[in-house]
Order: sequence, then structure tokens, then C-alpha cells
Amino acid sequence: MECISVFDMLKVSVGPSSSHTLGPWRACEQYLTEFQSKHSLDQIKSIRVNLYGSLSLTGKGHATDKAVMLGLSGKDPETISSQELQQTLDFISKNKRITLCGIQEIEFDPQIQIDFRNKFLNYHPNGIRFISLLESGEEFVKTYYSIGGGFIIEKGEKKTVEVEQFKSVFPFPIQTGGDLLKHCKNNQMSVDEVVWNNELALRSADEIDHKLQQVWDTMLGAMYEGCHTEGILPGGLNVKRRAFDLHSKLIGEHPYSNPQQWIESIRKTEVKFKEILKWVSCFALSVNEVNAAMGRVVTAPTNGSAGVIPAVLMYYIVIENHKASFNKIKKFLLVAGEIGSIFKKGATISAALGGCQAEIGVSSAMAAAGLTAVVGGTPKQILTSAEIAMEHHLGLTCDPVGGLVQIPCIERNSMGAIKAISASTLALETDVDSIKVTLDKVVSTMWATSKDMNTNYKETSTGGLAVSVGFSDC
Repeated sequence: MECISVFDMLKVSVGPSSSHTLGPWRACEQYLTEFQSKHSLDQIKSIRVNLYGSLSLTGKGHATDKAVMLGLSGKDPETISSQELQQTLDFISKNKRITLCGIQEIEFDPQIQIDFRNKFLNYHPNGIRFISLLESGEEFVKTYYSIGGGFIIEKGEKKTVEVEQFKSVFPFPIQTGGDLLKHCKNNQMSVDEVVWNNELALRSADEIDHKLQQVWDTMLGAMYEGCHTEGILPGGLNVKRRAFDLHSKLIGEHPYSNPQQWIESIRKTEVKFKEILKWVSCFALSVNEVNAAMGRVVTAPTNGSAGVIPAVLMYYIVIENHKASFNKIKKFLLVAGEIGSIFKKGATISAALGGCQAEIGVSSAMAAAGLTAVVGGTPKQILTSAEIAMEHHLGLTCDPVGGLVQIPCIERNSMGAIKAISASTLALETDVDSIKVTLDKVVSTMWATSKDMNTNYKETSTGGLAVSVGFSDC
């Protein structure tokens, strides 16, 4: 069984893609760490980075080349400012030099040193290979694979640990939804209590709370930024930001100066029934517009689906429960994170492997489960809501126009959020003891669907809207 923390599923990151931006960024860090365990950086004469498969086909639009430059430069995706990010890229582009780990400066022309190769490696669609030429003439070569959500592995690397080892880490090992329900029943615990106790095996209660607060603050910050930023998104498609105008119409004349005051202002607008879906869409759009502009978001479970969970959680806070405390936010995120990990273990969260069902579908299931938990749903209702949300995303393709995480990706977050709310509502009104489709059944079906899906619809921009709509149409 894999030992996956909630914070593996909910990572603070820079957009626009967890598999194409954060994953390669982390691969750079891993490569340089391994290199320095055997050599000194001053031994590097030159370094070349080869991108394969989906990382090559949609890498430009997903800023994979930028992620590589930032990762090799030793920048941290969780803390880097927009100004530092741009200054680093500008320095490399202008001087054709890079400072590895912020320590060793070498020649580096991105047009030559980063090679986009359309070839697919056998192990996984997202391959990245580093080749360093040393002063001695020796080469140091490593190949990694970005498997979604910012996770990276090497070929042949174990993705799991033995059950005996796993039990020594988590008191309640979970591979499937059935395992989770069993732990809840046998220990008379709620879903979030089971997850909380597993997290305590990794870090202190204070650290868990701190990290969950950081996750929520980042989500809220992205929504706030997106709702207050006008203009055209970068990349060449000339996509206009829509959250700003939508938000302006909805908020009206309500003064505020920070995200917390903003929440109170939204509550005071006395949201009308017909406006609820507009607000949910606004929240989701805002996050993914920030993501598309290489802003800071939370992978949930990926960057491409980063807007679903914040939108549904914000919906709960400003519409369902005006008195929601941090404990409610914590419950939502703990439950959502666990549901995401079940999909990762039993299927995939990589669009390059499973299409957009692996991103928006999983995020919708996570959000539905989180919402059901905070409104008082039982463990069975929580899992049923996740199942319903994914069931109606099965087969969703990944076909980003121009390889950019914009069309149809941004809008799909709105759809995923709305479906999550609907799924939660249905689950709460369902006799869950009589359901025909379990969460585990839909997870296995999703994985089977992923394997059957044509490669053109797996984040390659060689099928669907990516073919029927081009730059000339925009």
C-alpha cells in the first residue's frame, strides 16, 4: 500500500501544470541532489535536458521549459515570487547562462539545452532526461517521469512500500474506499478522524494545522487575485480573464481590502438562488486564470484542476455556512485529500495517462466528498458523493488548445465544481445501502477507461478541441 499524505495531494505550486511544470521542476531538484551526492557542481561543463512524449508535445504551452530553468536554478515553487521568477528567466534568456542551485554558473542556451522530443518513452508518457557533461569527459545521466500531481519517479522505482512498513507509518492503512469504510466502522471514527490520525504518524498536530492553513490561504489568495485581475492571459490564445467582470457584477458595492473582509462582503450580498452557480463559476475561473498565468495555486490534485476544491469550499463558507470555522475547512481538506489518494492508488491523477477524467474528475470527487463531510454526511455518503462525481466525468478527454492550460481547461473547473455540489446533494438524499456503484468500482472503471482511451486525447494536443480549434481561430 502506498503511503500518501494529504499534503502530497494538496501541494502549493506555481502554475500552469502539476505534471508539466511542478513535476519537471521537482525532477530538476532531484537530479541536482543526486548529482551532488557523487560530484561537485563545479565539475559540470554543460547540461542538456530532453523532454519526451506529452512533456514535449504540450511542454511549451505548459511552461515545462520555464520550469526546467527555474528548477535547475534552485528556485522553490512554493515560495518564489512572480518578480523573482521573471528575473530568473530573463537572466537566462539574455545571458545564455544559468546558475545551478544558485551556486555554479555555466553556459546554458534554452533553445539548445532544452530539447523537445516528440518521442514517447515506454515507461510513462511524461519523460524527462538530464545529461551532464563533466570536465573529465564523463556523463551523468538520469531519467525521471512526471506521473501527475507533481509526483516524480525513476524507472523501476517502487511506488509503494510493503504492508508491514506501511502499518508502522499509518495506523490505518488505506488502499481503497472499502478500507476507509472499514476503519471508520471498526474504530467508530469519521473519515476526517481516520485521516487525521494517519497524518499524526508523519507530523505534529500543530504542523498539520499550519500546513492546512497554508493550503487554504493559498487557495483563498488565488481566488482573490483572480477576481481582482483584468487582462489577457499569456500564451498567444488571447484568452480574456472572465472572473474579474463576473465578480464585479456579483459583488456590487461592498467595500473590503483583504481576502477575509472579501468573504464577509460576499456573505452580505445575500446571494440569490439564481446567482449561486455564478458565484461558484467565478471562484473556479479565478483560480485557474491565476494558474494559467503561472501564479501560485494548490494542486488539487493537479494544477489543471486547481479551481474545483477552492470553489466548492468557498461556496460552503459564503453560502452554506456563514459561521464556518477553520475546523470545518480542515475537515473538508482532510477528506478531500484522502479521496484523491484513493484515486491515485487505484487509477491515476495524470491527464497524460487518463485524460481529463484524471484531473477534473478526481478533483470533483474530492470536492464532493469534502462538502458532504462538512455538512454532516456519513462515511458511506461521503464515498457515494465522490463516486457520483467521478461517474459523470468518466471518459473526459484532455485536449488543451495550443497545449495551454486555458481552453477548455479553465471552464472545466467550473463544471467540475458544480457537479461536485450536485453529487453531494444527491448522495445526502440517497439510500446509500442500496447503491449499485461503489467508489471502488468507479475507480477501477476509470483506470480501465484510461487504458482504453486513445493517446490523442491524453494531453498531447493531437485530438479533440486541440485540433478543431487552433491559434488562428483565437
